Amino acid sequence: MSFFKKMREKMFRSSDRLSEDLDALVEDKASEAPAPEVPTPGPLPDPEKDAPLILDRPVPPAPAPAPTPAPAAPLPGLPPEPEPERRPGLFGRMFGQTEEPRRILDDAMLESLEEVLIQADMGVETALRVTANIAEGRYGRRVSAREIKEALAAEIARILEPVARPMPLYPSRPQVVLVVGVNGSGKTTTIGKLASQFRAAGKSVVIAAGDTFRAAAVEQLQVWGRRAGVPVLTAPEGSDPASLAFDAMTKAQAEGADLLMIDTAGRLQNRADLMEELSKIVRVIRKKDPDAPHNTLLVLDATTGQNALNQVEIFRKLADVSGLVMTKLDGTAKGGVLVALADRFGLPIHAIGVGEQIDDLAPFDPEEFARALMGLDD
Repeated sequence: MSFFKKMREKMFRSSDRLSEDLDALVEDKASEAPAPEVPTPGPLPDPEKDAPLILDRPVPPAPAPAPTPAPAAPLPGLPPEPEPERRPGLFGRMFGQTEEPRRILDDAMLESLEEVLIQADMGVETALRVTANIAEGRYGRRVSAREIKEALAAEIARILEPVARPMPLYPSRPQVVLVVGVNGSGKTTTIGKLASQFRAAGKSVVIAAGDTFRAAAVEQLQVWGRRAGVPVLTAPEGSDPASLAFDAMTKAQAEGADLLMIDTAGRLQNRADLMEELSKIVRVIRKKDPDAPHNTLLVLDATTGQNALNQVEIFRKLADVSGLVMTKLDGTAKGGVLVALADRFGLPIHAIGVGEQIDDLAPFDPEEFARALMGLDD
């Protein structure tokens, strides 16, 4: 199964929610049309009071043959008879083809479209920019939900295209990859998956279990290390993470490893002490290599929504983030936050995750992601 199909199936919360909202947006107003005004009829004439006084009534002539009745004309001021409902022709009925509901793309529809995108965590500024671009060349036209989804997917892919870049590989040995993020964002799992993929590509990899405060994180990395055939360097619980990072660099240099991936403890962006500890790790490894870390990956949990923007702001200042990995897109109805991140920061998005399996982390493809987000087929 291709990653697109897997992503489309697993992103059901995002894609189905957006798809349903867009369908409803068009269908709710598709058949509405302003009804013509019907004048209130006046009182009928009274034959006894209003008839003219006639003294001599002549004998009426013999009636002429009645002409063929003409089609009755509508009474003045009354609406015409409604046209019969148009039904699909023979081939349309044979193949189940029906005409899609359409709605005029006007200010009211654009405002509703902005609300749908904001609810998908695309952010106010990005949602306004996307809808404005969608309106160009379409304003005042009747559009279907499918056309809106196709247009949105194209616009979202255009925003994401510049940031869809794989993690760069450098000739430095070892290339140091520092992985940061808040508690529960998926750092440990991401490191294991990336290490496995680099190992499968022929790279020698070493992992440093820098989350020395959480025994479960070390054990999880050791499990991934055994799966991928990658050594995992550890330190006693409660040890200084910066000291472990220094020792790991020394060992990786001695063994000629291509990549050293350093896990870090999950930390809240509002904890100054933990953030200072992260800065210390960076200072210490730069004593071994002034250019290290060569990559600083920020792992973001898609379920946090707009809070991901705040995390990027803080981690960029402290750790000089070079790229993003977005996880747990299968567990949220708000996958649009990825579009907001790209639009606001322009940081490279290296990979996205939609599950716990090894192949559930893949390079970021903007067009496939945009179409999956809109619930469109491949």
